Amino acid sequence: MRHNKKFNHLSRKKGHREALLSNLTIALIEHKRIFTTVAKAKALRMYAEPLITRAKKDDTANRRLVFSYLQSRDAVKELFGPIADKIADRPGGYLRILKTGHRLGDNAEMAMIELVDFNENADVKPEKKAKTTRRSRGKKAEAPAAAPAAEAPKAEAPAEAPEAE
Repeated sequence: MRHNKKFNHLSRKKGHREALLSNLTIALIEHKRIFTTVAKAKALRMYAEPLITRAKKDDTANRRLVFSYLQSRDAVKELFGPIADKIADRPGGYLRILKTGHRLGDNAEMAMIELVDFNENADVKPEKKAKTTRRSRGKKAEAPAAAPAAEAPKAEAPAEAPEAE
């Protein structure tokens, strides 16, 4: 029975799965955005978010614990440096998964996983329109009357010459 065993094994044994998730996490930290399958992205989110949470408190114990998972000095330095500064006030949800379609070779469902605070394009919120109600159908908000455009004086046509009789 597999009661309460919720994580995805990704059809790999423990060592292979841990190496895969570690390498994906290092790539995500270095590049801020990676493309992978949806299943791997969901597994990566469960693996990486606790490590990112550890980076909020920069002390030796947390650095050693994160290094034990990642085994990359550059990734740990990046995680505890610029990434920790940007996520300092965020209470969680550091990663965003966006589905991108299917892979051509095997039709696997692909996704982009990225750090939320490092995508300036996605953080732009569209302006909200003024809320309107449909209670009164007869009266609509009248737009201010446009001022009539000043017409340029027309050039008068030259008077026609009297016809010769």
